[in-house]
Amino acid sequence: MHHPENDDQYTGLSVNKGIEQPPILNPYRKKAVRKKDYSVQEYVDGILAGNMVLLSQAVTLIESARFDHQEKAQQIIEKCLPHAGNSVRVGITGVPGAGKSTSIEAFGMNLIGKGKKLAVLAIDPSSERSKGSILGDKTRMEELAVHQNAFIRPSPAAGSLGGVARKTRETIVLCEAAGFDTIFVETVGVGQSETAVHSMVDFFLLIQITGGGDELQGIKRGIMEMADGIVINKADGDNLIKAELSKAQFLNALHLFPMPESGWKPEVIPYSGRTGYHVPEVLDMIDRFIDFVKANGFFHLKRTSQAKYWMYESINEQLRNRFYHDIEIQKLLVLKEKQVLNNEISSFSAAQAALDRYYSMFLTENHKPSKSPKQPFSESPKTSKSPKQPSSKSLKPSK
Repeated sequence: MHHPENDDQYTGLSVNKGIEQPPILNPYRKKAVRKKDYSVQEYVDGILAGNMVLLSQAVTLIESARFDHQEKAQQIIEKCLPHAGNSVRVGITGVPGAGKSTSIEAFGMNLIGKGKKLAVLAIDPSSERSKGSILGDKTRMEELAVHQNAFIRPSPAAGSLGGVARKTRETIVLCEAAGFDTIFVETVGVGQSETAVHSMVDFFLLIQITGGGDELQGIKRGIMEMADGIVINKADGDNLIKAELSKAQFLNALHLFPMPESGWKPEVIPYSGRTGYHVPEVLDMIDRFIDFVKANGFFHLKRTSQAKYWMYESINEQLRNRFYHDIEIQKLLVLKEKQVLNNEISSFSAAQAALDRYYSMFLTENHKPSKSPKQPFSESPKTSKSPKQPSSKSLKPSK
């Protein structure tokens, strides 16, 4: 561009030259390295080699809601499945504040000291309002979180059944393929999640605190009925006597229960996750239980029944996802919801109309359901109950 003010005829005019225009982009900015998109085989090879980075990314694929991520995750799981199943799976539950995370730290460091490799799957509750999770369980496991033989994966519950549905079971498969011989599954607390945990672990540990129950707990069917072992945390200092008293109360409550199907009589041990009191005894109880159920055949039978149970659960989840993600059904649900809110039709009629429409879509595509369309998916008798376990008549009780 020509500037006439710079010509020689304007000798009395002094013009200062401008500065060079700086670049729009920061010249010192480092170019972002795009995350590599690994193939299925690269994920599998990395997991089998014990690569924690690829294991974490594979778990992220499992937890992702994207269809392409789920498809790749299923391929990874199928290839890792022959290398899984060689670990001891322990479910850990207890009321909030019972010291689950602190206990896992104590148990885990003791196991690692014996040469074990531990994977901890901590399920964090999600907010019903914001749908977010803090994922702060790792902060209570300071030593375990930095150890090379430990893998801690906090995951959000995300509205599923206590957060321990299909995704947690598939994560267990990957952790076992990565070489971890002990798997801890920590639940969000006492509730419906314990049923899901019990259907994917070998040993179910219930953590109690002093003053948490008495003989009346034996009348209540639920969490204590599923426990293979009960431990009373915070048995230290002045609380030690109270812990021994609680032990006697829980033992009296257990007498009201029939013998479990495994043939193992649950034990009660007071311990302290903070001081390490009776921590080796708790781990020894788990080892004795595993040896006992392997000897009488219950270990294998429970694993196979769990696999069948999760097959039906996966079918239920896929049917539910296909139903709610169908565009025509989504439009119909909006209409039916308005009619229900205006008291024009009942909730049951609206649900049946939506299901009938969905079934008719299958009939037009020559996909006739095997059962009557009048039966909702969730009412299947095979899936509404927990997996049937082998009878305890042929199993010998523990001494």
